[in-house]
Amino acid sequence: MNKIIPDSIKEEVEIALSFFPSLKNTPIEFKFKKNIKKSTMQAQPKFPSLFNFKKNRSYIILISKCVKIENATYETKDLPKDVLIGWLGHELGHIIDYEDKSNLNLIFFGIKYLLFDKHIVEAERKADTFAVRNGMQSYILATKNFILNNADISESYKKRIKRYYLSPEEIMQLLQ
Repeated sequence: MNKIIPDSIKEEVEIALSFFPSLKNTPIEFKFKKNIKKSTMQAQPKFPSLFNFKKNRSYIILISKCVKIENATYETKDLPKDVLIGWLGHELGHIIDYEDKSNLNLIFFGIKYLLFDKHIVEAERKADTFAVRNGMQSYILATKNFILNNADISESYKKRIKRYYLSPEEIMQLLQ
């Protein structure tokens, strides 16, 4: 098998992957990390694979062990199932986006993501769009609603989500 998945989230990962049949042969490692700056999850190519042909590229999805949002802390593996599946689907949307880029374009993409706020908005909305177009709308909406309707989550974090990602209304418009 070309997927490395922690047992604690195996079912959720397999459900998310089922919406992306084009990634069947793509090597992807799902790995918990103690802390990811400003993120819950992060999809990226494995660095050594950037020296291969793009068809031989492999990816890693880093998953923060805990989601700390202001005064609330959630263990990622204990998030509601639909929310976790939606978050994973969003990250798989990034990989779909990466698959079409040459290695050099992918390096420039990463640099622009680090330097330009406008590029973050574009990349995050594109990942949401790929997930929705692959049929994951109910999971993506569950994730958005979990964040936007959670009293323990600060307004500043909610503003960040509203700024960078598709809104529930925009997701519904995509479906029409």
